[in-house]
Amino acid sequence: METNLLILPGLGNSGEKHWQTFWHEKFKNSNRIVQDNWDEPILEDWVERLNEEVSKLKTPTILIAHSLAVSLVLHWAEKNNNKNIVGALLVAPADVDSPLHTPDSIRNFSPMPVYKLPFPSIVVASENDPYASFERKKYFAAQWGSDFVNVGQKGHINSDSDLKYWEEGQVILQQLIETIKTKND
Repeated sequence: METNLLILPGLGNSGEKHWQTFWHEKFKNSNRIVQDNWDEPILEDWVERLNEEVSKLKTPTILIAHSLAVSLVLHWAEKNNNKNIVGALLVAPADVDSPLHTPDSIRNFSPMPVYKLPFPSIVVASENDPYASFERKKYFAAQWGSDFVNVGQKGHINSDSDLKYWEEGQVILQQLIETIKTKND
């Protein structure tokens, strides 16, 4: 199965040193969503943009979401369905419900949806992520029906983590692709 990747950056977009940027450069089968407002995101606008991009898809696609974009995927999938979305890699979900962990500018993404996703997914979590407790990310993964991968202490798994091409993440993505293949056989 040939799959494409749709890269969904979180708050502030993923800068030039973020693994999502390296992946977009590396994987020719990837597209990257562009939001109109990266710094003061409005949930409805972000969902609408994601829906626009998904409606253009012609081939099976995996959503590659980081941080706030994980919440975006959950909000989108709750009300939208597209047979071309075959899976999601959900990296470092930000706890949009917690004023202790996340800024007020993303509070309109709350509450975090908790339901079983209609496609295979993996939640990737770091033990020392300042934007969500480790226990909360495990809870999200269980609610979403996602596999859960602990990558140790890698902060928010972002530019500050200095992961470049994040080979470990590529292995996890390959595991998701294998799960999708098995499901479709």
